[in-house]
Amino acid sequence: MKKSWLLIPKRLRQVIAFVIGSTLVLIGLALIVLPGPFTMPFIIAGLIVLALEFAWAESLLIKAKHHASKIVPKKYKKK
Repeated sequence: MKKSWLLIPKRLRQVIAFVIGSTLVLIGLALIVLPGPFTMPFIIAGLIVLALEFAWAESLLIKAKHHASKIVPKKYKKK
């Protein structure tokens, strides 16, 4: 699959990644205000798709993963 992705012209790859990635991020952002679960997975997935072709998205992905790790509930210590 990676070989076929690289056969696509770079500009077209960027457009495809931008459309799919930004759609996922927008769905995640909409779920913040709309009733529905799973906000962070959509945002992370969108940033992963965007990071395939854009360096700026890769830095945002690192920040988002850092913030997502704070959201994940910690296991309680057993006494």
